[in-house]
Amino acid sequence: MPFIWSSDLDTGIDVIDQHHRRIADYINALEIANASGNRAEVGRTLDDLVDYTVSHFAFEESLQEEAGYAFCKPHKRVHELFVRRVNEYVERHRLGEDIGAELYKLLSTWLVNHIKRDDADYVAAVRTNMLGIIAEKRERKDTGWFSRFFRR
Repeated sequence: MPFIWSSDLDTGIDVIDQHHRRIADYINALEIANASGNRAEVGRTLDDLVDYTVSHFAFEESLQEEAGYAFCKPHKRVHELFVRRVNEYVERHRLGEDIGAELYKLLSTWLVNHIKRDDADYVAAVRTNMLGIIAEKRERKDTGWFSRFFRR
């Protein structure tokens, strides 16, 4: 059964929502690879999923740090524990174990819970910071020499 994205998983931060949807796509690709019984494809998809998720976590953590999110370190720890757990599945797969159904359940459940609980907690801080950066850039743009020259 495919993982179906629903709007209640949107954080309201477009780039983060795009990343989360991509992770959902990888989860579905992994499910398709599992169903095909092609172990090599399962391995490749699993590697791609892990790589993408790790880069997403780093990006998300950088946004939190920049925003001064108070619980950045605990959030990062949640990410680290999850990566460690998934890497255990990667190793089990490499050793020949059929981890498909178990891993699909873990990934899809974890993604929903993580977005709705952990990620929802940082959204306000990150959005406020992003809006501040946008406003600052607009202000700088409006005070450039070109703008000043043509306002006269």
